[in-house]
Amino acid sequence: MTSHWQQRRSGDPENRPGDLRSPWQRDRARVLHSAAFRRLQSKTQIMNVGENDFYRTRLTHSLEAAQIGASLINQLQQVCAPELKPMLPDLNLMETLCLAHDIGHPPFGHGGEAALHFKMLGSGGFEGNGQTFRIVGKLEAYHPEHGMDLTRRSLLGLLKYPVLMPQLQAPKGLEHPGSLAQWKPAKALFACDADLLDWVLEPLSPADRELFQAVTPLQQAPWQKSIHKALDASLMELADDIAYGVHDLEDAVVTGTLSESQWHAHVDTVINQLPEKLAQLMQDLGHQLFAREHHLRKNAIGALVNIFVTTVRLEEVLPEAEESLIRFNATLPKDEAYLLKSLKDVVFEHVINEPSIQQLRYRSQNMLLDLFTALHTEPLRLLPRNTRERWQNAQQDQDKTAADRILCDYVAGMTDDYAERMYRNLFVV
Repeated sequence: MTSHWQQRRSGDPENRPGDLRSPWQRDRARVLHSAAFRRLQSKTQIMNVGENDFYRTRLTHSLEAAQIGASLINQLQQVCAPELKPMLPDLNLMETLCLAHDIGHPPFGHGGEAALHFKMLGSGGFEGNGQTFRIVGKLEAYHPEHGMDLTRRSLLGLLKYPVLMPQLQAPKGLEHPGSLAQWKPAKALFACDADLLDWVLEPLSPADRELFQAVTPLQQAPWQKSIHKALDASLMELADDIAYGVHDLEDAVVTGTLSESQWHAHVDTVINQLPEKLAQLMQDLGHQLFAREHHLRKNAIGALVNIFVTTVRLEEVLPEAEESLIRFNATLPKDEAYLLKSLKDVVFEHVINEPSIQQLRYRSQNMLLDLFTALHTEPLRLLPRNTRERWQNAQQDQDKTAADRILCDYVAGMTDDYAERMYRNLFVV
């Protein structure tokens, strides 16, 4: 009998004749063969696509996250208490989540995300994880209404922020944001997808749902912060963080974006606060990371990943909850969590905040702002036929918010290359 976490929104439990795959194997195949997944090969991770063939793209990052996710599951199967093992996701489910986690990211990474959020302030906002949820649950062409029609547990595992976007208001008369920093998007789902969220959370008791969807109010944008996520989502996010903190660090070292002196300036203070054994290991790995011999650098990268994979544990984060999938999360011990955050900080400070990267981000943001404005002004002239038809249907229903969301879906689905090409076609003489 199919459990409620294995159900699909379409109600279809049937495999094709002779298909012996599990529900999670089917979900993984749907993600892997989707157009949204293929587009990740031409979407920015940190370094712009096309700048250098060595750089990681969203696609290679997602593949690396999936491998790390599988390693986390293997580790927990060996070390966690026997009564907790049945709740762990299997490898197919874990890979499904890691492969799919970034498919909602728009062109040009977080810079593009901020640009689209500004343009959508009056129509529900924009956020990359919310768009991922929308793609798998409504947009991708596996089902006429339910997107990839993934299982409920897969959808739950993709909910890094299981809450709806707070009420937003577009600033009057402001066509250009100036600095986008003040328009930081909330980590949340779109109000138009509330029905899908309700379906995913249907098995939770009212008390569990209230606990799970708790938020911390903030005084300024993004106005709220979601507190909890499910077990599977915590594993996916940890795999994502390790891939970002370690593998993107490798990009920075190999391309010379991060120098050895910068590494020591940032990390030596961190190392001094670690236990002696971990501190000594980090000293040795720092030397290998910048060694001239490539195999030593690869060993350092693998050893850094190993630090985090081998210390993962299950922690009861919502002890009052009845449902085990939200009661437990995958976490790291305090020292390893601090080290991983520090590695991410290195990448942020010396790669993402590098002026050359920020100049490209500024250019890309303005391209998306201009593209959205052009499509919003002349949708009948500029949209492709199928998107134009959906936009016209929304207009006929006098639903401006839905019409704007259709424009946003179109722009968010562009690859970096496609967005650049359309911008040149429209604006470059």
